[in-house]
Amino acid sequence: MVGASTERSYRFIRRKVPEWVRLGGLLDRGGRGHLECCARASSGPPPSNAPPLAHFAWRRKVLQPSDFLRTTGRWVGILALIPFAGCRGPLELAPSDADDVLSRQLLEAPDPGRRGPHEVRTLYYGSGSDRNRPEYRDSVTYVTEPVDASKLVDLGSSADSRNSYWGFEPDRFPLNARVWYPVGDGPFPLVLVVHGNHNMRDFSDPGYDYLGELLASRGYILASVDMNFINGGIRGENDARGWFLLQHVGVWKRFNDDDANLFHGRVDMERVALIGHSRGGEAVGHAAAFNRLDRYPDDASLDFDFDYDIRAIIAIAPVDGQYLPTNRFVPVENVNYMVFHGSHDGDVTSFHGLRLYKRVRFTDEQPRLKTAVWVYRANHGQWNTVWGAHDNGPRSGRILDLRALMPGEDQRRFAEIYISAFLETTLRDDRRYLPMFRDHRVIGGWLPKTMYVTRFQTESFRTLADYEEDIDVTSGTHPGVRMRGDSLSTWREGRIGLRSSNRPETSASQDNQAVWLGWNNRIAGADTLGPAAAYTIVLPATLAAEWDLGPEASLELSLAVTRATPGPRSGDDESGDDPSESDDPGDGGSESGDEEDDDAPPDLSIVARDANGAVASVRLSRYGPVRRPLEMRVLRRRDLEDDRFANLFELLLQSYSIPLADFVEAAPGLRLDELTEVGLVFDRTVAGEVVLDDVGFARMDPAYTAVRVP
Repeated sequence: MVGASTERSYRFIRRKVPEWVRLGGLLDRGGRGHLECCARASSGPPPSNAPPLAHFAWRRKVLQPSDFLRTTGRWVGILALIPFAGCRGPLELAPSDADDVLSRQLLEAPDPGRRGPHEVRTLYYGSGSDRNRPEYRDSVTYVTEPVDASKLVDLGSSADSRNSYWGFEPDRFPLNARVWYPVGDGPFPLVLVVHGNHNMRDFSDPGYDYLGELLASRGYILASVDMNFINGGIRGENDARGWFLLQHVGVWKRFNDDDANLFHGRVDMERVALIGHSRGGEAVGHAAAFNRLDRYPDDASLDFDFDYDIRAIIAIAPVDGQYLPTNRFVPVENVNYMVFHGSHDGDVTSFHGLRLYKRVRFTDEQPRLKTAVWVYRANHGQWNTVWGAHDNGPRSGRILDLRALMPGEDQRRFAEIYISAFLETTLRDDRRYLPMFRDHRVIGGWLPKTMYVTRFQTESFRTLADYEEDIDVTSGTHPGVRMRGDSLSTWREGRIGLRSSNRPETSASQDNQAVWLGWNNRIAGADTLGPAAAYTIVLPATLAAEWDLGPEASLELSLAVTRATPGPRSGDDESGDDPSESDDPGDGGSESGDEEDDDAPPDLSIVARDANGAVASVRLSRYGPVRRPLEMRVLRRRDLEDDRFANLFELLLQSYSIPLADFVEAAPGLRLDELTEVGLVFDRTVAGEVVLDDVGFARMDPAYTAVRVP
């Protein structure tokens, strides 16, 4: 039996010993087994005649057999199987609402994830002397000069072995890339994509071939940049990744200017986008920031001379904060930004890209947008065909629960749709795809059937409250804006946490302040409900006129439902004007004994009031899905999951965009130019708690609302 395969042993235990609950073991590479138990049965210790190993296991709380396993023979048989059995519990996924949320295809435009009309060709450029990469030694069409990255990269104690393997040092790093390009005269927009950290000998740059084929067929030049030589065990190199991207943009400028080059005059250098994955996802933000600087922040002796027309950056499952110039997060201005991340990412286990989403600012009133998408059941590696499902390397199947993952083809299908549509929008000014960024439900026919949480903001957004300004819960961000609470059980401001707790110095929070609002409309000791709790934002008397609010404008807000349910009100507590206190502003609130159905989708009303007292109300769920946090389990072992993560969910805000015309439709007498209040009324769910952020008004391009969910 010891020689049986792991899978056959596991099936035998499941078939013959159903009373054991998720019993199993893990094997290390050398073949040694150690006992593991993911869940325990409720019966007593082994009998006196059981083998010593059984008593040891019992004392260490490793395994507890059911009562019927009371003979030495059975103990010996089961213990012999343990080292070769798999250890995993039942698959746990949040119930999906995709069939409802994604039930319709409302956007009538060509599917951006389908190939275009152009014939696609490929080539390589690089050093022409790479000892490990034949394509960059024997197959380069254009030889590029190496660059000196010695001020940005420190190889540390591994310098000798790395330099010996690669055959070059940081002062002569190559500029290598594989290129997909369309046949035609152009000029074609330029897109660079860069991988993140991975085994440096398992080359990552071929893994974006699916994007190269798609985008080149649609009239883009895509270069997948080789940075494998700074992969592996080194740290503190993410600034170099951003700098390398800009060096590659410079290569393309020289190609475009060179009369003898195939790409002479065929590259649209005024329409450039950068895509990065993992550490590369952080690097695209650094590149956008460095592009505007004259000198390297960490060493002013290194001159920067870039200033390229980078219109858009896209981050795929990025890290954030691995490079902190002057000990601060890198700011980014006036560039379109998109980020997406998977719920079941086994490497970057929290949505770090939300922090750069928050930091991206638009200051010049040019048409721009930023958007963030969280993809339920997507992982880290399947965005790259080389990396695949194994986020923790070849042994991932012994650590990660891979059963939860969506198919890799579906995950990349999502990437193709969103990346292509975003580039059509930002590099080609194609307005047809704008509605999908405002509300992803309009492309339900294109998207893989899973659940998405989305954020969205345009350059036209003007803030009423983002909760970053002070510690006064009654003041807004814009001068003169005030807050009022009525019958609230919870009213406090705090920082939204990240689910990862393994690196508190960089992963403790989303670096984003918001307000927590809790309510329970039940009155203690009575069967009746009290007045619905409410949270009101009071506008200065002249703000609506100054901002020219009208039917073309929209009310914008971001909101998340927590898992907390406050207890019933006391009979004499009707105002709720005093904010409640909490010691932990990032955990989504405290637990309660209230018995309301945790799975029932919550809802609430958004209200607007004018100076004459006219009031209009709309249902929030009309403008996007309103969900409780979606739980996920990334690891096979429940105990490790509980130890590693602060929560079994990520507390994620969903953006909602509500045309002011909808309020007028609900109450025709409402005067938008005399608007004095907007707010939330908790009249559709008896009790609950929400987190609210980024409340304001926008006057967006009408194309954003050209297609809407009825």
